[in-house]
Amino acid sequence: MERNIVKFLGLNVDLFSFEEAVEYADNISGQIVTLNPEMVNNACKNSDFAKIINSAELVIPDGIGIETGLKIMGRSVRRIAGIEFAHRLIEECAKNQQSVALIGAKPEIVEKAKENLQKEFPALYITYCHDGYFDDDEKIINEVKIRQPRLILCALGSPKQEEFIFKAKKDFPESVFIGVGGSFDVWSGVVERAPEIYQKFGIEWLYRTVKEPKRFKRIFPALPLFVLRVLREKFVPRGV
Repeated sequence: MERNIVKFLGLNVDLFSFEEAVEYADNISGQIVTLNPEMVNNACKNSDFAKIINSAELVIPDGIGIETGLKIMGRSVRRIAGIEFAHRLIEECAKNQQSVALIGAKPEIVEKAKENLQKEFPALYITYCHDGYFDDDEKIINEVKIRQPRLILCALGSPKQEEFIFKAKKDFPESVFIGVGGSFDVWSGVVERAPEIYQKFGIEWLYRTVKEPKRFKRIFPALPLFVLRVLREKFVPRGV
């Protein structure tokens, strides 16, 4: 299977369906990016971060903002929720007797996430588990390298998790990395995932913002700025 890549505000995005993306991920190694509007804004300001995204082996459109932006640009695509995609990759590893590593979040969060995932998938082998409170990347990379897990989930927040993965992936020729943001919080049971109606319409961010008002400063003005960038790309001639 070959990638079907389009450029979106200068960034690579794969136009796979959910199942196609899972199949593709099963047959590659390297970095998977779950692209959202906040990351796009960051990449527009930070060329190094943009290079990380564009060097990733798979970039999925995570969130209604990316789906809508691509449609404005004339591309038909369905969003792939990062948390659901990562969960499916975990399920595939359990089925295929492949090991998994968890890196990130608070110590009690990542441990509880590990416990809950192993209850959900009894065949799942989590070979490495470490919180996100570390300063020595090389130490963590070397510890994980000994185990060479198939799937490495990093919940360090963006852009830290993408930067960490980009740095580490060269040492893992058979592994797939994916940045999962706050997914460990949900899998641990500490944070409740948005109700299904919010998931269906791709507005989980709105539910989380209502539940956690401190997120408002992060979402705004990031979301309006993202919309303006998409509209400018669509309607304003280059060089204007």
